[in-house]
Amino acid sequence: FASYYGDHMVLQKEPAGAVVWGYGEPGAAVTVALSGDGGVIVMKKTARVKGPSGTWTTVLDPMDQGGPYALTAGQGSENVTLRDVYFGDVWLCSGQSNMAMTVLQIANASQELAAAARYPYVRVFAAAPARSDVELEDLGRIDLPWSIPTAENLGHGNFTYFSAVCWLLGRYLYEALRYPIGLVEAAWGGTPIEAWSSRRALRVCGLPEDVGRGRRGEKGDLRAPLLHGPCFNPLSSSISPHPHLSGPQTPSVLWNAMIHPLLNMTLRGVAWYQGEANAFLHTDRYNCTFPALIAAQQPVLGAMAKPLPQLPRPDSALQLSTYRRQNPDDSFARLRWHQTADMGVVPNARMPGTFMAVAMDLCDEHSPYGRRVSGGGEGVETKLSDTNPTSLLFLSSIHPRDKQNVAHRLHLGARAVAYGEKDLVFQGPYPTRAVLEVTRGLLNLTYSQELVCRQRDTRAFEVCCSNQSSPCGW
Repeated sequence: FASYYGDHMVLQKEPAGAVVWGYGEPGAAVTVALSGDGGVIVMKKTARVKGPSGTWTTVLDPMDQGGPYALTAGQGSENVTLRDVYFGDVWLCSGQSNMAMTVLQIANASQELAAAARYPYVRVFAAAPARSDVELEDLGRIDLPWSIPTAENLGHGNFTYFSAVCWLLGRYLYEALRYPIGLVEAAWGGTPIEAWSSRRALRVCGLPEDVGRGRRGEKGDLRAPLLHGPCFNPLSSSISPHPHLSGPQTPSVLWNAMIHPLLNMTLRGVAWYQGEANAFLHTDRYNCTFPALIAAQQPVLGAMAKPLPQLPRPDSALQLSTYRRQNPDDSFARLRWHQTADMGVVPNARMPGTFMAVAMDLCDEHSPYGRRVSGGGEGVETKLSDTNPTSLLFLSSIHPRDKQNVAHRLHLGARAVAYGEKDLVFQGPYPTRAVLEVTRGLLNLTYSQELVCRQRDTRAFEVCCSNQSSPCGW
């Protein structure tokens, strides 16, 4: 079997047929059998090993939710059996360090970790951070093979595994759907969207696709460490790594090593939490690079899209939070706007199957994780008292610990958009009408939902003219 199949895994349930693939002797026939209780075979498939790749692929018949099953692949007298396999919904969670923050790092961490044992049917898998110059067919390394959740594997360490947002999304979905959920984490802190994008997606957005391409190891071994790529700023002739980003910046290296290998995995949806790195790199191209990334990932979701033409394709994003209250810097505000493809709301015409969890109200100025200084990497813990104030990039953390509200909002969007649940409020109030009363100095706004004002604050709203080039002031 390929690297991301294993004991305790969740395969995508009906109406899709789950893709299963692996390795064998070229030309040989591989028999794949799915068996239930008592070893009764419920399905059998035969696939031929293709050369020169030495891989075989089959698609299982659509299966109802549930399990456990055993999945066996046999070639001649050799057999490999995976046990405790369930069918449910599989979600991929990707992005940078806010996605990589583990359950150990969030608010009420001890309580959340203790609750892990109550969710044995939410299974977790984490790909190891990796990069490659070329598109790989399989993952090179795995941090966490398919596992039943425990306090240990959900809180392995800071910015490792398992993703708190991903875990909580899966847990909330399980509580709503009551069938198995599989979660796949593929995240790396301090990384721009260009590193996660395919070359084709970058071409669509007019961005260079080969600047700073990493070097090969001996005899073309692409498993050798690659150089961190440069900031390929088209406005600058210099080629040097961006000083504020700690992860790989080279175009497509993370797509090649961490996303492309998953194109054969049948998924229900994708959750994406990224953008902080692009506050410094091609910020105003994000309105193209984000929709292009979604389009490039559609082969992952293709098996779901065809049997479900009535449902939008389920992609999701998490809005960047603020990191300092009353901060005049507009970089994250611009990025948040571009996260919607400059439409202001999702789903929209450019991203019809995309939903978003709003997080700009979840500022956590006192979070100890990832306070950023110039030259330091994202995800690096830094004491403010130990730094030169003039060198500070962010005076507060960009890693809010409240991941429960973020994930809860995301799961509401999933239920409404990906699962088609009706009459479910999954978006905040949206302005539908604005009237400027000049003589009274008032701006009268009408919203799509009823608002309850619990605390009046003269700084609760900010108004900025769209033709104003400088950042909005308080």
